[in-house]
Parts: sequence; structure tokens; C-alpha cells
Amino acid sequence: MDLDFDVVELNAADHPEAGETVPDFTRPLVNDEFWEDVSLSEVCAESDDPVVLVFHPMDGAFPATYIWNEIRDRAWHEDATVVGLSISTPYAHKDLLEERDIEGDYRVYSDPGNGVAEQYGIAMELDGMTGIAEPRPSVFVLDGDRTVQYAWVADEWPDFPDYDTVEAQL
Repeated sequence: MDLDFDVVELNAADHPEAGETVPDFTRPLVNDEFWEDVSLSEVCAESDDPVVLVFHPMDGAFPATYIWNEIRDRAWHEDATVVGLSISTPYAHKDLLEERDIEGDYRVYSDPGNGVAEQYGIAMELDGMTGIAEPRPSVFVLDGDRTVQYAWVADEWPDFPDYDTVEAQL
């Protein structure tokens, strides 16, 4: 297959594994109407369902589009609280939610400094962009105490989660 991009193997990530508690953080959490600073612990504690934390490339990158289209089409919000996270601004997240037609059902954290990905051990530098990093695609299914029930972290770029396996966790 002739791809318009190179597939790149990524270095090993030192990320939270099943049974571990993920670090808490507070960042702007964007929905289709507004955003406000909300901690992950607050999201987990308020949810009666598992929380699916989806780290994705910056909004507008083709992997982010594919990931969100798949999550929307599979209606994960029916069985879980789904929140995304990327380095994009709240304004870009509002556009992503609108363009992907997922308003109301999903929220996305804005972390332009990529500090959360660094805490989670999943930060990766963008090829050809000195000083700019973003989270590698990752999915963590969490319980109300932020304990990881399932973790998937990309080991190559681009890479996508096994959506069926994530659904089995829900």
C-alpha cells in the first residue's frame, strides 16, 4: 500500500497500566456551549459509568478526525462518560465537536502545554516541529476512583485503538 505519510515506530511509553491510579489534573473542559476548569477526579466521581479518557492529536489532524468519528458512530456515550484531551485550544475543541456532530455527548480537555501527557508518560514530539509536543493517541478506561480498568497507548504513528476491545470494557 502506498501511503502519503510514513509510519513511525515510537519509543516505549511509561504510561499508567491497568490497576494503577492515573494522575489527577484540572484543565478547561470544553462542551458545545462553554468551557470551565474541571478536574478529572470530579468527572470520575460524578459518573455512574466508566470514564473513557481519550488522548488524541491536535484537532484538525486526520487521526483526531478518525478517532472521534469512530467514537461518535459507536455511541460510546451510551455506556460511558467520554472525555478527550489534546493540545488544541478550547476554541478549536468547540469547532471539533461541532464539525464531528458530537455536541452535547462528549467533552474535550484543552492542554496546550501538553503537561497532562507528560504526567501520563505519553508525550511525543511532533516530527519537524522543534519544541512542540502532543499526546500520543491513547485510551484509558477509568473507574470512579481514577483506577485504570483498561489502557491502550499507540506504539507507532499513526495508530488507532482497537475500538471493539475498548467497547468490551464498557
